[in-house]
Amino acid sequence: MRCKYCFATFQDVKQTVLPKGHLPQDKAIQVVKQLADAGFQKITFAGGEPTICPWLYELIETAHLAGLTTMIVTNGTQLSTAWLEKFQSVLDWVTLSVDSLLTDTNLQIGRAITGKKVLSLEQYMQIVLAVKKANIRLKINTVVSASNWEEDISSFIQFSKPERWKLFQVLPILGQNDACIQDFTISSEQFYSFVAKHQMHLPQIKIVAESNDLMTASYAMLDPAGRFFDNSTGTYIYSEPTLEVGVKEAFQFVSFSEKKFNTREGRYNW
Repeated sequence: MRCKYCFATFQDVKQTVLPKGHLPQDKAIQVVKQLADAGFQKITFAGGEPTICPWLYELIETAHLAGLTTMIVTNGTQLSTAWLEKFQSVLDWVTLSVDSLLTDTNLQIGRAITGKKVLSLEQYMQIVLAVKKANIRLKINTVVSASNWEEDISSFIQFSKPERWKLFQVLPILGQNDACIQDFTISSEQFYSFVAKHQMHLPQIKIVAESNDLMTASYAMLDPAGRFFDNSTGTYIYSEPTLEVGVKEAFQFVSFSEKKFNTREGRYNW
């Protein structure tokens, strides 16, 4: 897909340290093992779109065998029955990215295959049912922006019944999405208007709302080169590669607020 507000394009990484855009399979697996050895308990494979990685299964299997809770964040386009059957023994969670159920909105924000073909409500519903049939836990992520903050997707969330629904205030990051982010930014009032509306309609759904402030410096994140990075300055600051200096040494390079992590309910029954 071509989400215009994506804050994980990593074009800077491709242009400087990693021309192919990602670590080779063997080194990526080493990074996963390092994280497990360092005491991390849960790992989320995100993107871009993680399901297009040729060795995603090997990465998730490595994490699973090391005792980590495993999760992906995906647009859902690759989640066929065969794909889910293959992954169900090693994958604990699927997080499905759903920002809108309106064709025009999804085209406007780029939530469409090659920016042109959107998923229909029926397709999203089929994905949800397939994930649940595979006995994989379901979470939904929604980025709230100027394009969708007035919309109401309560009916779909009620149908899906995710264990967690995370709402993100669209986040500007210099060097990642600043080319067009001004078309999508919203105020805190607009963001929490979206949150309150859905909380009212969905009292039984666990909704986790993350403002720009809560999203800042509250995640332990690794870039495609195996470096920790943080967004505390409004752009990305990168550590040394974990494969060169180790996980604990690399993590000291970045800002991480455990208080914010806990405030945004980063600890839960995963």
